[in-house]
Amino acid sequence: MNTQLAIETAVCAEHERLLAECERALESWNEHRAEFSVSRLSGREAGDELLRLQAKYARAYTVLQRHERNCLLCQLMSGAEGLASANSSEVHSDSTRYV
Repeated sequence: MNTQLAIETAVCAEHERLLAECERALESWNEHRAEFSVSRLSGREAGDELLRLQAKYARAYTVLQRHERNCLLCQLMSGAEGLASANSSEVHSDSTRYV
């Protein structure tokens, strides 16, 4: 139980930073898409700006995914989350068997 608690409270600072960067890029892209949609802006400049923001988000997401694959702490946390989810599913399926 203590090991599980330690895993759940462990946080990879680099993952948190990359996740925040990814979220900011997505938010910026979505805000600009909404602005262009409402104001009916079109043309090459608007399209170029949206493509630039989309690419920025795609890069941030790719860096985040790469980090998750290569970071031992993130892999450990992901494995622990998967195990907890599987255990939760087993408990749920056991309780439905007897209903």
